Amino acid sequence: MLRTKSPRLSEIQRPIHTLLEDVVGELRRIVLSDFPVVQEVSSHLLWSRGKLFRPMLLLLSNRVGGSPHPRAVTLGALVELVHLATLVHDDAVDHSVLRRGMPTVNALWNHQTAIIMGDFLYSRSVSELASFGRVDLIAVLAGAANEMSVGELRQLASHDALAFTERDYDRLIASKTASLMSAACAMGALAGQPAYRDPLARYGHALGMAFQITDDLLDYTEVEDVTGKPSGQDLREHKVTLPLIHALGNMDVATRRVVQDFFARPVADDDSIRDIIRVVESLGGMEYATARARRFGDEAAEALDELPSEPPVDTLREAIAYVIDRRR
Repeated sequence: MLRTKSPRLSEIQRPIHTLLEDVVGELRRIVLSDFPVVQEVSSHLLWSRGKLFRPMLLLLSNRVGGSPHPRAVTLGALVELVHLATLVHDDAVDHSVLRRGMPTVNALWNHQTAIIMGDFLYSRSVSELASFGRVDLIAVLAGAANEMSVGELRQLASHDALAFTERDYDRLIASKTASLMSAACAMGALAGQPAYRDPLARYGHALGMAFQITDDLLDYTEVEDVTGKPSGQDLREHKVTLPLIHALGNMDVATRRVVQDFFARPVADDDSIRDIIRVVESLGGMEYATARARRFGDEAAEALDELPSEPPVDTLREAIAYVIDRRR
């Protein structure tokens, strides 16, 4: 049973706060370069770093069973580097100008620099991981990176957004989000107690699925501080996610035509976005997405039931509540 009130991420991370600070130091060491552009871009990325959610999962997974690896912090940094690389590439592919409210690499420099910088982050992570001399760790991280790349290609190959099915959506988020979270947990276990690899990998996968569904749901429900309106960024970019996919199956012909007209327009205005959000809500899209996220949360909790009852596992369980009920 998940607790009803979501904990803050800072509360979850408190037991390993010092380790996460060390992850940031490792990130700076690994990407250090005497080439000015690489150093400038790296500094920008690390200055606007995210919440270190994936390194947190790796470090907690590594501590299950009481055999933490002495270089677990480095492994956490490498997982975060791969995550950063995917964000840089995604922003370049989508021509995004902002990420977490900060200018993207392609906005501050150019498209070519973003692509090459993403490649640099990938290559540095693999080079550093090779120093562990562990083929199993390399295989897990490389497998996740491959899944994420294939997921991005699948998304690019989808020409008719409104033909995107729930099965397509599940496969996409499994590749683009759940694969790396699962890999982070699996790597933590492999470097600590390998016997716990399978349940922790399943936990990471289910958590990643819940994480992405919740993130997509927030695009419909969370109000922007400045405008006071739902952000609607996915709709603005004509991206179809689970709330809309479910609503499409319940639409009459006239309503579907309104949605088709919206997606046919190259530029989406705020009023149209607000109208689509109302339609999705009235047809149960938000409610359905919330229920699916909670089911994945339950799957993650069930995987943890196979692990010993100890503080790192309790903290991983708290992370489920955070993911399900979080705000951006």
